[in-house]
Amino acid sequence: MPSTFNPQHVIVQGITGSHGSFHARAMREYGTRIIAGTSPNKAGEMVDGIPVYSTIRDIQANHEVDATVIFVPAAHARGAIFEAIEASVPLIICITEGIPTHDMLAVHQRLAGSESILIGPNSPGIATPGESKLGIIPNHILSPGRIGVVSRSGTLTYEVVAALSSAGIGERYVVGIGGDPIKGMDFVDCLAAFEADTSVDAIVMIGEIGGQSENRAADYIKKSVAKPVVGYIAGHAAPPGVQLGHAGAILGSKQESAVYKSERLSEAGVTICKTVTDITPQIQKISRSTQ
Repeated sequence: MPSTFNPQHVIVQGITGSHGSFHARAMREYGTRIIAGTSPNKAGEMVDGIPVYSTIRDIQANHEVDATVIFVPAAHARGAIFEAIEASVPLIICITEGIPTHDMLAVHQRLAGSESILIGPNSPGIATPGESKLGIIPNHILSPGRIGVVSRSGTLTYEVVAALSSAGIGERYVVGIGGDPIKGMDFVDCLAAFEADTSVDAIVMIGEIGGQSENRAADYIKKSVAKPVVGYIAGHAAPPGVQLGHAGAILGSKQESAVYKSERLSEAGVTICKTVTDITPQIQKISRSTQ
């Protein structure tokens, strides 16, 4: 994985809010280098020793910034992402959920041709276990290893990572791409990075109903991924047209169903699990076979 995903100069937009301050503290406790935060009306204050600035440009006058984690309310998230893009921050992670779709369409346009990579919104963030984390993934479930995990679901990410760690199987990277229909980094981007990274031995991919991301991933895996992939698609009992949790988890057609996606991925060579608890045993099998 590129060094972009293990940044050394991290800021938090919305650091003075309850969520921003709590998770900034947790990120720093895990080893992430939080150098500053932003809050337009509280510049000059400190949050647990972290200086607060009005804007990212103000921080950049004194510090290099290679990643930002966004905790601002949904109504202000578009502006916060725009600010990070305009400041050419390489990695933008947006935790905020409930951002209007038309706002994300504008963000998507602004990202095109920019120097920034966006993860999220509605993302739990990313982690390089044993080194750093950016977002809200719980510290205690992470353990260093050689499995790349990419997921649309934050809750299932936590469950799978905790199970892997409990079984003595560590993770090299954990990436929560977020569950909104319009987002930044997607499955294919992560799969390409995991495939190219020699420190990743196997991949866990967690998808869900709605959209075509998993189907595009199946096409990519079939053509371009040689490493073993274990997958799970949530929502096999989902009724059509009903939103289940994430804004993007709406079953609108057969191609967006868990059954169809599971079949596509299986045909591409992915080991598909019937339940999320089957993932760890499958990874254990792969680990034994490669030893």
